[in-house]
Amino acid sequence: MKPHEVSSACIGACEVAADACSGCGRQLDDIAAWPAADDGQRLGILLQAARRLADRAPRPWPRRVRDALGNELLLDAPPQRIVSLVPSQTELLFDLGAGERLVGVTKFCVHPQEARSGRCHIGGTKTPDIDRIRALEPDLVLANREENRALDIATIGAFAPVYVTDVNSLPQALAMTRAVGFALGAEARAARIAADIESAFADLPRLEGRRCAYLIWRQPWMAAGGGTFIDDLLQRLGLLNVFGDRPRYPLLTAADLAAAAPDLILLSSEPYPFKPAHGAELSAALPQARIVPVDGEMFCWPGSRLLAAAGYFRALLPKLGGAPGVVW
Repeated sequence: MKPHEVSSACIGACEVAADACSGCGRQLDDIAAWPAADDGQRLGILLQAARRLADRAPRPWPRRVRDALGNELLLDAPPQRIVSLVPSQTELLFDLGAGERLVGVTKFCVHPQEARSGRCHIGGTKTPDIDRIRALEPDLVLANREENRALDIATIGAFAPVYVTDVNSLPQALAMTRAVGFALGAEARAARIAADIESAFADLPRLEGRRCAYLIWRQPWMAAGGGTFIDDLLQRLGLLNVFGDRPRYPLLTAADLAAAAPDLILLSSEPYPFKPAHGAELSAALPQARIVPVDGEMFCWPGSRLLAAAGYFRALLPKLGGAPGVVW
């Protein structure tokens, strides 16, 4: 292992509000010592932080939390009637041990399998049934700045506490996991999940030098651009996002794709259901590119899905470095 190969995604990049911090278990001297520490010392800091969290007494209630929009919520007790408008956070709730408190989910909340069983289905992420949510009398609604519409969030916020997340990088994903755990009274389990994710990504291999386009839609073509969670993960894999200089999710023409000249095209499994024929279409227009379908959940579900994502990326990387053509 090379010096300083052990990294910490959240030291110096914590997104949790200071007065609502659930704690990552690291002390100020840990953070100060981190830049000069060798790999053994860094692993020691991470292990000591995990032990501190395991021994730490839970913070008392009520609790004040601040979401990604800067809104403050005062929670008198652990929420017991939760509605999730975000599939990745539905999965996180179960992994935090709070699945039994979930009363409403979207039609896209497919993980784990039991997520939709016996729970009210409240529509889609962008088409929620507001009246159905109101009837559930939730004491907490989980939403996301990107996945849910601002108008729906505001409307729901008029009758229920809404906690909005906004995750565009791995450090923010770790901070979000800890913050949601704190809001639910599951901070110890959230800290363990975040530490496991951080450890799994610490020695992730890289594939340097490949110019990559990550496509999420067709007719028109759309790609993951700069400032997105997908872009952050592509960079961590060593891939150069050819549309990283365009914000968010740019619309593309065939000419844009040709001009960008990617030598690797990743076709996401969501939101567009790409098929082999779409790969062949791209290969005919961009014969220099290797075209590979990928699991979109691994690239764009922050939260506990990242526990599986690191292993998925290790298995995926060798498939990305071959000759041009469609690999399905």
